[in-house]
Amino acid sequence: MDKAKRGFRYWQWRVIVCSMTGYAIFYFVRKNFSFAMPMLKEQFGITNTSFGIMLTLVGIVYGVSKFANGVLADRTNARWHLATGLAVCALVNYVFGFSDGLSRWITGTDSGPDFVNGIVIVMAVLLVINNIFQGCGFPPCNRLMVNWIPPKELATKMSVWNISHSIGAALASLVCGYLTSWRLCFWIPAAIASFGVVFIIATLRDTPSSVGLPELEGTRTSLDRDDSSAAYRRFVREKVLRNPVVWLISTMDFFVYVVRFAILDWGPTFLRDKGLSPELSGWTIAIFEIAGCVGMICAGWISDRVFRSKSQRVCVIEMGLVAICMLVLYLVQDSAGPVTVLLLLALAGFFLYGPQALACVVTANSCTKKAASSAAGIVGLVCYISPIFTGAGLGVFSDHFGWHFLFGLMSIAALAGSLAVIPLWNIKDDGYEH
Repeated sequence: MDKAKRGFRYWQWRVIVCSMTGYAIFYFVRKNFSFAMPMLKEQFGITNTSFGIMLTLVGIVYGVSKFANGVLADRTNARWHLATGLAVCALVNYVFGFSDGLSRWITGTDSGPDFVNGIVIVMAVLLVINNIFQGCGFPPCNRLMVNWIPPKELATKMSVWNISHSIGAALASLVCGYLTSWRLCFWIPAAIASFGVVFIIATLRDTPSSVGLPELEGTRTSLDRDDSSAAYRRFVREKVLRNPVVWLISTMDFFVYVVRFAILDWGPTFLRDKGLSPELSGWTIAIFEIAGCVGMICAGWISDRVFRSKSQRVCVIEMGLVAICMLVLYLVQDSAGPVTVLLLLALAGFFLYGPQALACVVTANSCTKKAASSAAGIVGLVCYISPIFTGAGLGVFSDHFGWHFLFGLMSIAALAGSLAVIPLWNIKDDGYEH
């Protein structure tokens, strides 16, 4: 291997590992609010209804932000985009720790309903700001991946990168779980995020050319000849907005998130209603996530090595297998023991997280590195509509019909996701000029 190839390989893996680390740190200032909630409820009497409204608002804002930042990421420096987003999230989380003081200043009182409502309003505003800038996490990372990884390797390496989601969530939960003050649930993650900002600036670089290396071969587009604003808008209309690949993959990812959120949000309640202990219910959901991480890596490897980077074929097959797992769970749920339920959920997680990781791989290859983040923004916006159905929708459904039909509904959702991608089975490998 010559010096240039060694240099590129070094920088490629440096960008992958360091962007994984940077994105994982975003979770410290994203998932920490859930750990502060019980302490805020105990100290100030904030109701679950208030928390629920805030969390619903967060989901909507995050989905819209992911779309807006996806469009922005295609035209900005990923290193500074990522660092700026994390820096604002860190600052907002420092301010979170002074929410009671801000409420006291606004309301002129330090107790009573007005004071508590003031805290709720302050935190709701801070949560909105936080999640606007949380949307600066994935899109610039997506830009880094498509600029540093050739299309034929993207499924394998981006699937490895995608485990940063689970790593970040797990580490954030571990740290916040040991904190005994609601203020520390904001200030400690904010301190970690501040370190993350410095780490991102020091370690990441935007494109190969920014470190004196040639750009990826075989990734030329019309924008290499004309990169004007008008040309870029035409490119996005053609490659993203009018591209059926983007909309069909978005539809599939919507159903991926329907199944995923249904299991993560309602699984513990369902399992406890079936007689499992809280500890065993927790481990069952944790194993679902762990199996999903393994499934992501395997799905990427299979896409590149077995299906020659036609990741959409893996999505079709694995969503079909998720549908089968959910159908079997629906049929045996009344007679199956805990071990059987655990194994079937683990198998479902293994197959489900593959399509989740590959969704942006398919759109990135089709839309090219020049518009990959815009496409990822649309996918993110569509999939974050799913909490409307998995949250309030399943809650109302379960109140009227019980949990018996949960896995049956998830089987139908997974099958719908598989069917959505079948038209893409034989699409062109990528959207580049060859």
